[in-house]
Amino acid sequence: MLRELDADGEIAVPRRGATRRLRPNEAHPKDRKFVREIRDGIRSGRYRAGTPLPVGLLAHRHGLGARRMARVCRPLLADGLLVNRSEPGGLRLCVATGAPGVDGSAGRIEDYSLLGDQRGSALVRLDGSIDWLCLPRFDSAAVFTRLLGTSEHGFWQIAPAILPNGVSAPVAVRRYVGDTMVLETEWTTESGTVKVTDFMVPGDEAPQVVRIVTGVQGQVTMRSLLRARPGYGRTVPRLERVDDKRLAVVLGGDGDGRLWLDTTRPVQVNAGDIHTDFTVVEGEQVSFALSWREGSDSPPPHPSPDALLKHTLDHWEAWVARCTYTGPDRVTAVRSLLTLAALIYSPTGAIVAAPTTSLPEELGGVRNWDYRYAWLRDDAFMASILARFGYLAEALAWKDWLVRACAGTPGRRQIMYGIGGESDLREKVLPWLPGYEGSAPVRIGNDAAGQLQIDVYGEVADALYEIALACPDEAPGIAAIIVELVTELETLWDQPDMGIWEIRGPRRRFTHSAIMAWVAVARAVRLIELGYATGPLERWKALRETIHREVCENGYDAERNTFTQYYGGSTLDASLLHAMLSGFLPAEDKRVIGTVEAVQNELSTTGGLVLRYRTEGEGAGIDGLAGDEGYFVICTGWLAESLDRIGRHEEAAAVRERLLSLRNEVGLLAEEYDLRARRQLGNFPQGFSHLAILRVVLMTGPVSTRLNRIDPAPVLSAGSVS
Repeated sequence: MLRELDADGEIAVPRRGATRRLRPNEAHPKDRKFVREIRDGIRSGRYRAGTPLPVGLLAHRHGLGARRMARVCRPLLADGLLVNRSEPGGLRLCVATGAPGVDGSAGRIEDYSLLGDQRGSALVRLDGSIDWLCLPRFDSAAVFTRLLGTSEHGFWQIAPAILPNGVSAPVAVRRYVGDTMVLETEWTTESGTVKVTDFMVPGDEAPQVVRIVTGVQGQVTMRSLLRARPGYGRTVPRLERVDDKRLAVVLGGDGDGRLWLDTTRPVQVNAGDIHTDFTVVEGEQVSFALSWREGSDSPPPHPSPDALLKHTLDHWEAWVARCTYTGPDRVTAVRSLLTLAALIYSPTGAIVAAPTTSLPEELGGVRNWDYRYAWLRDDAFMASILARFGYLAEALAWKDWLVRACAGTPGRRQIMYGIGGESDLREKVLPWLPGYEGSAPVRIGNDAAGQLQIDVYGEVADALYEIALACPDEAPGIAAIIVELVTELETLWDQPDMGIWEIRGPRRRFTHSAIMAWVAVARAVRLIELGYATGPLERWKALRETIHREVCENGYDAERNTFTQYYGGSTLDASLLHAMLSGFLPAEDKRVIGTVEAVQNELSTTGGLVLRYRTEGEGAGIDGLAGDEGYFVICTGWLAESLDRIGRHEEAAAVRERLLSLRNEVGLLAEEYDLRARRQLGNFPQGFSHLAILRVVLMTGPVSTRLNRIDPAPVLSAGSVS
């Protein structure tokens, strides 16, 4: 078998007509789950570097013959994760040794930490590799794109160099420094301990990524390897050396600017890579700063890493000091608040849904979307929760961005815009990227921007309503925005739409969308009654009652005692939990309790993880897409809240703890969770998911911070259908 693994002969994918040959590192479609299992085992440490891979055990477990097992291992050999070691009895297949990041692919999603400056972002892997970097904006073309490809698509790793006797570097320990977005990664080797401090510098100056290597104890030999590949990994840039400690990376066209690398140690250039090996002893520092600068003739000032570190620490500590929450789990809340803060594009106040694109909802699947834009729904949720924790300035900044962005599309607002208010978000595929663990296509842009999603009106109106009541001086202006929303909604509310999950199948009358239309009208009516706005009060009261009656007649299954995903249907949807939290019916109403129970029984695991809705595997489901997906994190949060609301506090607490357990060790969460593989899925970190954490934290907080602290719109009585 091992001789077969070394052979250069190609493995063919049989199909009708001509045979397509697999690339050396490409898994056969039937082998992908086995390849993924071994890859995950290596990355998690289950199969240790330098030790034999238990080939026989794996083959027996899955019933695979020798030739099939050879085929499974071939792409792992090509990626450098496995090697053939010569031993007295012949060749033996072993897990590769060497410096971290020898393999060309990305790590597990939870292996990453976030850096941000409230303009752009970076993801740093546990082994010290920045595999994703977008600057100066979240939606700029990435210059490091290993996250969605291989090492050839760009990365920047600083880590211990190869150690004596071929022993790989130990697993790093990482943490954020206090209540900040400054990351520390620490390795302890046989010769000493070393720490790398990574951060992006907030403020108005040129965007910068700074990396400071500090000797903690003994001495450690380190390696920095920077491989910039602008244009999402497509371009090998021209490098221009200023001196042995400063280089310019030419990104492309005139508008793309340049990256400037400043170091305190000389660096070498080889085949488009910038690298250096160096040794640090206790108390010694070696610094690197990568700065983006518009144009080609204006290099940034030489950086002062220590001053930049102090500035960055001060910035985040001052931001956290504004938090008004003092209840239980404040540390948990602060980390999620910082994550949301890092998703804010400070020049405009927009908030991106996540700082990444195309991290898959199913490994190897096609549900891969670009989340680096500002959804009105997501932003409304996040602005509302920020306001509840004391960040009214950020909520008002988002409100101002909303007005400016929507002014660019008069008549009917889009459901999302670019962070600068851009309306053209046409979707494109990047065919040169293989995708995260083979999950293709990789997309930039998002065609869902043009969809009709009725629920958005309710979520935006609800958030603005809360902000208005928290800021009485701003209330008249905010109320006028809500009146505009409902005026627009009057002509749209009864149309089929794509719903909260922005399906790509046929439009339907989604029950959640209809309830959120009711929310929008109810909030407008309440603000008019409070004297903050003028509008057709009696007409909108009648409209509120009409929508309520229609939902109860067409979106409710009396036999099963549950609301349904869409009018006349029988399927369920976790968004119904969110709808039940809206005030549409009192918590004690049997229809609310029945809906919570139905979703819990049909879409949830015993531990409380919740699917959005049922998918159809290889067939296209209601969303128009083939394939499955993981458990949706925000839906788990809604279940915890709903159980708490109907008085099942112990169950709610158990679901809450399950939700919190999904975070990685630095407190970050992706969009979904794969229970079978025990991995995070989807774009990372996800604003929705951290919103869920903050809402379940408030479940246990003081009365003054509970979710029902703001005067809600009045609800109809339990027996009413009008």
